[in-house]
Amino acid sequence: MQLNDYLRTPSRLAELDDQAWDILLRQAQATRLHGSLACLAPDSLSLSPVIDRALRSARVVAAANQRAVRWELQELKKVLKPLGVPLIALKGAAYVLHNATAARGRFVTDIDILVPRAQLAKVEDKLKFAGYISSQHNAYDQRYYRRWMHELPPMQHMQRGTSLDVHHHILPLTARANPSIDLLLKDLVQAGDGWQTLNPVDMIIHSITHLFFDGEWDHALRDLFDIDRLLRQYADDDSFWPLLLNRAEALDLLTPVQHALPVVEHFFQTPIPAHIIRQCQRESGERMQAMFIAAAKPNHASCRHPRDAWARRALFIRGHYLRMPLPLLLPHLARKAFRRDEDERRDANK
Repeated sequence: MQLNDYLRTPSRLAELDDQAWDILLRQAQATRLHGSLACLAPDSLSLSPVIDRALRSARVVAAANQRAVRWELQELKKVLKPLGVPLIALKGAAYVLHNATAARGRFVTDIDILVPRAQLAKVEDKLKFAGYISSQHNAYDQRYYRRWMHELPPMQHMQRGTSLDVHHHILPLTARANPSIDLLLKDLVQAGDGWQTLNPVDMIIHSITHLFFDGEWDHALRDLFDIDRLLRQYADDDSFWPLLLNRAEALDLLTPVQHALPVVEHFFQTPIPAHIIRQCQRESGERMQAMFIAAAKPNHASCRHPRDAWARRALFIRGHYLRMPLPLLLPHLARKAFRRDEDERRDANK
């Protein structure tokens, strides 16, 4: 059994006994999808008290999480509105603002906002004054983010503990793709309460890019489920697919979209036209597809295969390679490895 089968067809949850539910919930927690699973579970299920309590708990926590996201966005608006900067939410916060199906039961662990780079300094100053502090205190990490990345060093509110990522781009400045941020900013849509987001097509491309340029695949199934639900919500008819591919090409992000669509369809049977899947599979290649599919399975013993770990390691290296050129990447990885050894020695001596 595998989690994606039951997310795709929640009516099948009625087939599970307590032992199977236990495994499924563990898979869902390992991929941060337990809130989504709980919200999709039909009310008519006959469940043991333990499983019923676990699902009700996940629904309560997911609802509280989304209320907290909306409240935090209100607080951010109070801070940033006097500056006259556009209020742009990304990823999970954007899904919540739109009441998108992708937000249903989804846990938002941090809030991502997008700020024009020219206004980044005054935004950071204002956020610091409002209680957000950088969670990266090392001088090298500060330089790494400010010189090469697409965001400020991650921030955290010192009283509320809210994690905040302030982006000025959707990919690192050193990445091998260079999507036009001006093109993205030109086509924003209103999301209510004074906030804007990327338009639905760009939101899907960004969700894909975030995963397929990343090296962390431990929770990839959650990101693929986001993409599936966004596609099901916004791909109204066949005219959507050429629009998606043309927009991805204009943004220099066609390759990640070609990688993503067959993988999403594999896990969730997303209704993507067969000729689009064939075209994307041809461009992506069998080996890459096999690697993505192996890496995206829930990282749990019940569905783990030895090759999955190798796939994740390979994608970890690939993600870094896509984000930084080798002359920068090699010293960066060496420094990270050295610091990790130092941290382990320090922990061992405590």
